[in-house]
Amino acid sequence: MAALMTADHRFVDSLGNASGRPEIEGGWRQYFEMVPDYWIRIERTLCDGDVVVLIGEAGGTYAPQTGDLRPQNEWKTPAVWVARAEGRGLAEWRVYSDNEPIRARMRESKP
Repeated sequence: MAALMTADHRFVDSLGNASGRPEIEGGWRQYFEMVPDYWIRIERTLCDGDVVVLIGEAGGTYAPQTGDLRPQNEWKTPAVWVARAEGRGLAEWRVYSDNEPIRARMRESKP
């Protein structure tokens, strides 16, 4: 994923928190450790110049310990992503989704 990012790439999460490329590279690594089977399904795509809007859903399995993929920890949520291209790279990636489904799994998994 990092290979697709521009040098000044910006990631904005569903709470409006923005991160630059160095932070988000580490953030994605941590996220994929926490949700190793993370997926997105795109149902609709809208394009306007260098901006693409993707509409669909996201999900996966919250793994409190590496490799611990239990069916009761699966989650999914509707989501929208807005991507802005710059040249041949991805300059910005914004996520709009409800994080409550994964937060619920995290609360339920606490000992």
